[in-house]
Amino acid sequence: MNDNQAISLRSKGQRHGPITRLVSPGDIGELIKPFVFLDYVDAPGGAGPKFGFHPHSGIATLTYPLTFDIEHELSTGQVDVVRRGGIEWVVAGSGVWHRAQALNGDGLQAFQVWFALPPSHEAAPASTQFLAAADVPQSGPVTVLLGSFGGVESPISAPLDANYLWVQLKDGDHWTYARPPTHQVAWAFAQTGTLEVSGEQLVRELAVFSEDSGSLHFRAHGDCAFMLGSAAKPTQALVLGSHSVHTDAAALAAGARRIAEIGEQLRRDGRLQ
Repeated sequence: MNDNQAISLRSKGQRHGPITRLVSPGDIGELIKPFVFLDYVDAPGGAGPKFGFHPHSGIATLTYPLTFDIEHELSTGQVDVVRRGGIEWVVAGSGVWHRAQALNGDGLQAFQVWFALPPSHEAAPASTQFLAAADVPQSGPVTVLLGSFGGVESPISAPLDANYLWVQLKDGDHWTYARPPTHQVAWAFAQTGTLEVSGEQLVRELAVFSEDSGSLHFRAHGDCAFMLGSAAKPTQALVLGSHSVHTDAAALAAGARRIAEIGEQLRRDGRLQ
């Protein structure tokens, strides 16, 4: 096919203070599920957002702090610290509350993505996994956050056929991504530099690629960093709550009940106002 037809959608997202909302479940998330939500945080001078206790169910979240450390607390009382370049992986499943705060950093840059869980896992007990930067595998210019690439595989255990990759190219570099044959979904967000792909140039912009676009050929104009995702597209519906994504109304209602139960316990314990 013509390379120029490979991009089916481009978006700069919606900026709210230090956060750019690139994907939401009710818009682009429907096109690129299981990736249903993507935020990019860019807070110069360390004036980053604070995330108090809030609930989720039916999803898994992956947070990747580029320039700072994060303290993460679950409603169970578990507290962990994720250093810059590490990974925070939270499977909300049947329901969980959590909160996070930045510990340091002159400028705060990070990504958070939500994955819609399959029916087999959307009601599973909540769980977490945290990786130090040294344990996040790399293959050439690619950091493998989830899935596999270039003969290396992420230690993150996920019930998804998906790749989530952080790619850094030098000026003039060429890089090709041959998406796995099972992956109909593919997208990229150019964080820095000018990224050429499929005959178009992206600057701080998200591109969604058509399902039949095949291999993706990237070229860096200036040093470039970008996030790339690809996955097998699930057939499940997305039934949306305020903090949750499930596959049907009954599962969403069960998640809402569990979230409410945990919230009441947090209030009784004085941890939630």
